[in-house]
Amino acid sequence: MRRQFNLPEGDEAYLASLNLPCETIIENNQRWVVIHDFPLPKGYDQIKASMAVKIESCYPDVQLDMVYFFPHLSRSDQKSIGALSSFNLDGKNWQRWSRHRTSKNPWRPGIDDLASHILLIQYWLEREFRKA
Repeated sequence: MRRQFNLPEGDEAYLASLNLPCETIIENNQRWVVIHDFPLPKGYDQIKASMAVKIESCYPDVQLDMVYFFPHLSRSDQKSIGALSSFNLDGKNWQRWSRHRTSKNPWRPGIDDLASHILLIQYWLEREFRKA
């Protein structure tokens, strides 16, 4: 697995605790964390996928935002998933989920990190099935 840049120590420890293949890559001067074989909740057409998170240059002082999946996810019940688009990364066509923090759940520098962002991603994945 590629390690093209280092993350803060706490993020590195968190990634190690996942026991999943992880990479840090730089493409077009953008830094990315890629977690492979990430388990997905029931209801998707895949049981696991690769997940990418863009790491801004000022992280951890600036928030992490959105998530990217490969392969593209769809719901097993064929209902649509909103706010999706395609994005090329690392020679693959990823699915960008345009999901963001809210004023009720803002980024807290010094508190939030990659682990809290992945918890938020898990919430987004599960929330998809609680929509009306």
